[in-house]
Amino acid sequence: MKPEPLVCCPIESPASHDIRMKNRSANLLSVLLLLASVALLIAVGAWYLQNDNAAEKTSLHLTQADWQERDSAAFVAPPASVASTSLSSYWQHSTLPGSLTPTPPLQDKTSASVRTTWVKLSMAGKTLPAGPLVLYGIRIKTDGTVAVYANGHLVHRLQAQGQLWSSLFTPLWVVLDQQDTAEPLQEIMIRVEHAANTPVALSSLWIGTPEALRGRYYLRQWLQRELPATLNAAFLVVGIFALCVWLRRRQETRYLLFFNLAAISFVGHLHYYVSLPILSGWFAWLTANALFWLLMVIHLFLCQLHGRRLFWLTRAIIGITLVSSILSSPIIDVLPVFPSTSLWVPLMYAIAVLMGLLVCIVGGISARHRSRDGVLLAAGVGVATLMGMSDWLLHNNIISPEGWFLGAYTNAITFFMFGTLMYRRYLHAIAEVEQVNASLAQRLLAREVELELSHQQLRAAAQRQTISDERQRLMQDMHDGLGSSLISAIRSVELGGVSESKVSQILKDCLDDLKLTIDSMEPVEADLLLLLATLRFRLEPRLEGSAIQLRWEVQELPTLPWLEPSSALHILRIVQESIANILRHTRADQIRVHTSHVSDGVTVTIDDNGQGFDVEQVMRNPAGRGLHNQQRRAQAIDGRVDWQSTSSGTRFTLWLPLQR
Repeated sequence: MKPEPLVCCPIESPASHDIRMKNRSANLLSVLLLLASVALLIAVGAWYLQNDNAAEKTSLHLTQADWQERDSAAFVAPPASVASTSLSSYWQHSTLPGSLTPTPPLQDKTSASVRTTWVKLSMAGKTLPAGPLVLYGIRIKTDGTVAVYANGHLVHRLQAQGQLWSSLFTPLWVVLDQQDTAEPLQEIMIRVEHAANTPVALSSLWIGTPEALRGRYYLRQWLQRELPATLNAAFLVVGIFALCVWLRRRQETRYLLFFNLAAISFVGHLHYYVSLPILSGWFAWLTANALFWLLMVIHLFLCQLHGRRLFWLTRAIIGITLVSSILSSPIIDVLPVFPSTSLWVPLMYAIAVLMGLLVCIVGGISARHRSRDGVLLAAGVGVATLMGMSDWLLHNNIISPEGWFLGAYTNAITFFMFGTLMYRRYLHAIAEVEQVNASLAQRLLAREVELELSHQQLRAAAQRQTISDERQRLMQDMHDGLGSSLISAIRSVELGGVSESKVSQILKDCLDDLKLTIDSMEPVEADLLLLLATLRFRLEPRLEGSAIQLRWEVQELPTLPWLEPSSALHILRIVQESIANILRHTRADQIRVHTSHVSDGVTVTIDDNGQGFDVEQVMRNPAGRGLHNQQRRAQAIDGRVDWQSTSSGTRFTLWLPLQR
């Protein structure tokens, strides 16, 4: 009967069920984290409003200021003291927050390389809070030095000279009670030294006690600097992990692109929280061009996700990136063929916004039917581009300088976006592995069924073959031994001339041969001594009737793994033939049987004290079939036989190997 094929039904495997449950758990965890984040933001907002109301009641809000500009050839350190009367008498009035743009505009902005903007805040007629005072401002938008004077005395200095890049993202916090004189605060002046072609913008200012303004300052500091720095560092750590994965799996270029993305993003956001003075224009070049490099890497990543090459867009993005990187470098900045970096940066932001929108739209359209991950990445690029537009508006003084540079949080969007991609890839890899394992388990089960069925068939065939082989062996033994003896006895009786005692002896030999055949089928468990003991049990009755003494001197022997029924019968016939020859021909009255263990086998030795015989002569005599039969049987089991005969007795030795 043919086995029925195993049919695998298309049912859901336990592995797939586990993956679905894990996805549900992960989605639930994401929702809970989102709700917790919203609750945290609400709590922070409530705390901020509470502190804001307290600051409104206990602090002085400055929204009116006068200002003027002066040109110089280079950056110089701010003086230790200065009086407003020592400056020009021409002051322009401005409402804060706002951009301090000259009205009318200066005719020649490139005649001087450095410009100093003085901002004057009058305290005359204003009621100041009691106690130590601090000056707090959200932002002074400049690329140079900042110094604050109270009643003409220098009380705060943010970098002595040279360009500064952290003032855009660092709140102003000036302690006003460090002046030597105890006179009441009458006037505050802010000295801003900057590049001649860079406009200055200033947020509204607050004067109050540290307790009243500290909440505002720390919240702005944390949201504008510390939180983006933490996100940036975390993104870089994950990028380094992706680089380590790529080093082990070079064919996975996505991990290399992910590392490039994290590294470029880290460099491109350094200006949000770097506190040390940076005097080289290469820093501005590095942070500004990182936007183009970032968009280029994201575009290449999108192309890998949706599988479309987009040659024209790829070449355009790479070309724009190269042109921007070359034209905005400090090397070009000193040449007359191109404007300075300070004028080039706002234009770069505008180009980057347009490029981001193009990458988002084209990538989303290309991936909508090919890759869900590609759609997610394109959506993230779109959100990050919209957030970057606020930075462009702030850089160009289109919106209030008290706004937020949301570009600091594009890193969080990128981190979340690619973290989600890696998470989905990880779950997908687990699902594939478990699906493969489930498929392998089903195939293994089917193969086990097939093997079990084949094993049963082979076992049945082997059993039939064993029975057939044993039947043939028994028939062969019966024919060669018992059958031959019976035929010889029948012929002797028919021809006559044979005594009854001779016929009786022949029949006894036939009976002994039959008993040996039966004994050889008994399980001896590879124990030669047990086999010899069976032979002794059969021979002792005959030896007792012949008045021959049997000395049985055997010792423990190692087992013979190859000792199966046919081999056992050969050994029994060899030993029986040797003892029978002693009984018939030697006239011995003593037989000694002993065993020994040699290096590579065991020996069975039979000694008698009868008359010897010429071994060579008997072996040459065709009638000496007994010795030849013993040799043949020993060779059949890879053994050896040997005779040593003298006038005082004969020694017969049978050597058997431990392993065949």
